[in-house]
Amino acid sequence: MAQSTYTSELARELAPDVLDRFLRYVQIDTQSARERSGSPSTQGQLELGRVLVDELRQAGLADARLDDNGYVTATLHATDGSDNVIGLIAHMDTTPDAPGAGVKPLVHRGYDGGVIELPRAGTRLDPATMPELVDKQGQDIVTSSGDTLLGADDKAGVAEIVAAVAYLAAHPELPRPTLRVAFTPDEEIGEGATLFDIDGFGASCAYTLDGSDIGELQDETFAAFELTATVRGVDVHPGQATGKLVNALRIAAQILTALPSDGLTPETTSGREGFIHPYSLAGSASEAQLRAIVRDFDETRLRELVELFERTADDVLAEHPRARVHIDVHRQYRNMRSYIAAFPQVIEAAEEALRAEGIEPVRTPIRGGTDGSRLSEMGLPTPNLFTGGHEYHSVREWASVNEMAAAAATIVRLADVWTRVGEVVSAG
Repeated sequence: MAQSTYTSELARELAPDVLDRFLRYVQIDTQSARERSGSPSTQGQLELGRVLVDELRQAGLADARLDDNGYVTATLHATDGSDNVIGLIAHMDTTPDAPGAGVKPLVHRGYDGGVIELPRAGTRLDPATMPELVDKQGQDIVTSSGDTLLGADDKAGVAEIVAAVAYLAAHPELPRPTLRVAFTPDEEIGEGATLFDIDGFGASCAYTLDGSDIGELQDETFAAFELTATVRGVDVHPGQATGKLVNALRIAAQILTALPSDGLTPETTSGREGFIHPYSLAGSASEAQLRAIVRDFDETRLRELVELFERTADDVLAEHPRARVHIDVHRQYRNMRSYIAAFPQVIEAAEEALRAEGIEPVRTPIRGGTDGSRLSEMGLPTPNLFTGGHEYHSVREWASVNEMAAAAATIVRLADVWTRVGEVVSAG
């Protein structure tokens, strides 16, 4: 008999439902917008929210609702009298960093281990450059058509949660605590937790489904700032500019060029190394903006990177005395490790659930952030679990159906574990 590509029979049973939901969700354009004037920042997130409310109600979660700020919440009540209330969270938006409208998902059944050629834009998934693909032979792989995101970040997590709670609702004989579900907007622009009603949510701890590789269990993230350097120059008609024009766009470009490029960048760092990542340069001769994100696991090193950016800008501006620069420093999130460490049973329960599904926990820090970064700081300890999605924020994004099913099965196991774990006293 051929070896199963599923982690358990439960995962195999859940796989069709997880996939069906995922394929529906990714075709709804939910890209968030960096210039946010309200919550959510885009209407597509509300469209997906309404779909999710309908599906949760159909599954038996009668209180499912979409609030005015674009948050979906619902409750699956306990079957065993447990006092625990455990949260399950994923985000509905997708990144604005790559094309996200008109997603056409493709399912590649029984992946043969070779290069996957996508039909558009010459996009290819090659295991020679994507080591995560190497051990996926025999699994079912989902991709976009090659010219858009897929949306596995984080619609894989959304599909896994909905499929898992629907399964639990249909099997009342399975022990479970009260499960609170939340789907958030605008996580990709750092706003997913901004209007999250922790008191109304009522959970003592939660888990985001927003990771990647199978087995990931993460209680540590980068700490993060966003920096915006606004350069103001002196504008004048270019035909009369001699000795008068001070070109703000050119000066902003000089700051960008002066920042480290042979280190302290995302492409030259790994593990626990931090970075400065310029991601936008725009403007005119009179005013220009350079935007960057700064990341590190350690607060002291993070502040040093911010200071390096500020010194670099000041050094460049010293050569242009008639120009001015203002740097806005915006805190996005903190490393959630210190907030979760006080509640070891939250991690221990997840480890037990993973092992019950036949998966060995993989404890790695996240070189990024999740809603859990801010939620943990706000008083709701929220580590992160895997989803089976890969190559996020690119047109090469893909997901393993088998791993998505394993994540959904892990949620079912987690519900069982929490019927035997003592009550968590919330940090809030």
